[in-house]
Amino acid sequence: MVDTRALAKTLDKAARNAAPVPQISNEIELSLADAYKVQRQSIARRKARGETVIGIKVGFTSRAKMIQMGVHDLIRGQLTDAMAVEDGGELDTTRFIHPRIEPELAFMLNKPLSGRVSALQAMAAVEAIAPAMEIIDSRYADFKFSLEDVVADNASSSGFVVGPWRSRTADIANLGITMEFDGRPVQIGSSAAILGHPVRALVAAARLAGEAGMTLK
Repeated sequence: MVDTRALAKTLDKAARNAAPVPQISNEIELSLADAYKVQRQSIARRKARGETVIGIKVGFTSRAKMIQMGVHDLIRGQLTDAMAVEDGGELDTTRFIHPRIEPELAFMLNKPLSGRVSALQAMAAVEAIAPAMEIIDSRYADFKFSLEDVVADNASSSGFVVGPWRSRTADIANLGITMEFDGRPVQIGSSAAILGHPVRALVAAARLAGEAGMTLK
C-alpha cells in the first residue's frame, strides 16, 4: 500500500524549503489515482496553514506536450490564494527550485461548472477573461518526472499572475502571445495552441473537476 500522506508531506516540505527530491516513481509504483490522492493531501496541508483554493489549472493543453509525456488526456492541479503574484510585481526566485514561466489565459466564472459541458455552456458561465502567466516549478531533481510524479506534485503549479480582465466576448481563438525578457522577445505563440481553442481547456477543466467531485466557481 502506498503511504500517500507521507509522500504529500515530502512534496510539501520540498516546496516550502525549495529543496528538490528524487522522483517518486523511481522508488514506488504509483497509480494515477494514488497521485491525485497525494495532490489532494498536499493541498490539504496548505489549507491547514490558512491557504484557500481559488481555482484549478489544466496541464498538457498543447499537443506537443502530450506527445512529449506520452499521454492522451489532460491533468489538473489546484491554485491557492498564496500562489498569486501581483501583476507588475516582483517574484523572489529563491522561493523556488527551478522556476519557469508559461503564458496562459485565465477565466473568471459567474456561475459554477462541473462535469461534461459543451463549449457554449462553458462560455456562458464566463464572466471575464484575462492574460495570465503560470509559474511552474517541479519539486523533483533535474525537472524530471513521470505522469504520476507530476500529478502528485500539483501538476508543477507553483504560482500565477493574472493581467487585466476583459469582456468574455473578446475573441480568444487565435491571440498572438509574445513573452519578453528585459524588453527582448524570447518566445512567440498563439492561443490556438491551447487545444485548438482556449475554451476547450475550460471544458476539460469542468470535466476533470467533476471527476474529482469538485466544482469550478
